[in-house]
Amino acid sequence: MFRIACASLFAALIVLPAAPAAAAGYPEKPIRLLIPFPPGGGTDILARGLQDKLEAALGTSIIIDNRGGAGGTLGVTLAARAAPDGYTLLFTSASYTFAPGLYKDLAYDAIKDFKPITNFAQAPLILNVHPSMPVLSVRELLALARKRPGEIHYASAGVGSNIHMTTELFKYMAKINLLQVPYKGGGPAQIGLISGEVQVLITSIMGAMPHMRSGRMRGLAVTTKQRSPVLPDLPTIDESGVPGYDKAGWYGLFAPAKVPESIITHVYQAMATVLKNSDTVKRLAVEGAVAVGNPPGFYYFTHHPSIVIPNGGPDDLLAAMRAFGAGWAVLDSNYPVGLKELYVAPDSDSRLRLRATFTDAAGQPVYLFEIEP
Repeated sequence: MFRIACASLFAALIVLPAAPAAAAGYPEKPIRLLIPFPPGGGTDILARGLQDKLEAALGTSIIIDNRGGAGGTLGVTLAARAAPDGYTLLFTSASYTFAPGLYKDLAYDAIKDFKPITNFAQAPLILNVHPSMPVLSVRELLALARKRPGEIHYASAGVGSNIHMTTELFKYMAKINLLQVPYKGGGPAQIGLISGEVQVLITSIMGAMPHMRSGRMRGLAVTTKQRSPVLPDLPTIDESGVPGYDKAGWYGLFAPAKVPESIITHVYQAMATVLKNSDTVKRLAVEGAVAVGNPPGFYYFTHHPSIVIPNGGPDDLLAAMRAFGAGWAVLDSNYPVGLKELYVAPDSDSRLRLRATFTDAAGQPVYLFEIEP
């Protein structure tokens, strides 16, 4: 069984004061919404779906700027370097939390260089295969992969992307060997599967459904432990031969760290208005997503695994993110792990446990992350 020995989906609750008036006149010009992936993937589709309503709520134009590459880290770097005036915001996915454990020399600090505005939505992903694959179920895919270890290729949206780590988790729990082919984003990864360059792709429901309907992709299962209301006849990976598998994707809005709190609050309130709109809720449901809308004080990591932050300060968050990313990194041995305190050791019951640790203010080790095979 694969499990994480921490149980909170949310971290670092900060009680915000009553919202002050937004910075005088904000916004006075269009806002750039930077998406660190190319067009066509789940992050891009969701952002474009909320664009018109967010424009109405903020009273200005939203310019979507796709900057894909390096698992989303190139676009995030651009957002980190943007002027902290509220006119460049980052809309990204769970890849944001994986990168610190997979890239040793990031040009940004995922905690200190950003303020989270809100977790916009979460959604299951879909395990797809190319229609030429002689499999109609997850069990048949597992059987084929075990007969042909290392011969079947899967597409990712780049190293450290949500697609990459979600597939690595699937490989780990299913005990199969698939080879990664990294693309610059979810959209190009879908093209890779449709063209037959790769045979397997775990991607967003919103990105996959049009191609499933046209027969260019074959959906086998969803990644969450519950079936999707959008595709009720599609089984879960958990019920299809990989018990315990449960992984959703999330999408969130961030701002450069020095953006004034008044602007953060103003943008959050606009997003909250968008998320309460019945048309938005319906549109998200059609795409297989669920609105979340946590206030800026909540920092959302991912559906599974999850992390508890003991004290809630910025240093704790940074350490937790590094532990989080490092723990996922060990699922794919091709990439370095940047956490020195990461180790694997047997417990008294002879089961191997992977732990990532950091030291608290009193010098005591705090276990943030644990995997039990």
